[in-house]
Amino acid sequence: MKTEEKSVNNKKLIPFWVIERALEGDIQAINKILKHYEGYIAKLSVRKMYDEYGCVHYCVDETLRRRLETKLIKTIIGFKIVR
Repeated sequence: MKTEEKSVNNKKLIPFWVIERALEGDIQAINKILKHYEGYIAKLSVRKMYDEYGCVHYCVDETLRRRLETKLIKTIIGFKIVR
């Protein structure tokens, strides 16, 4: 069965069947959702760091990134679809 991916403002949406399966606890579906938001989570996780010479470097704070991923997973598990 071929599924058509819809988009809003040139951004692909997560197919509804993936969301349904993620709500049922399907690990692959949850990973698809995490992959979809991977760039956004990385962008939110960027921190300004200074080296020993005072130069500014921007890097992804892995602890913050993991916390955001965990928060997303908890939100997915607790999400309810109202029809």
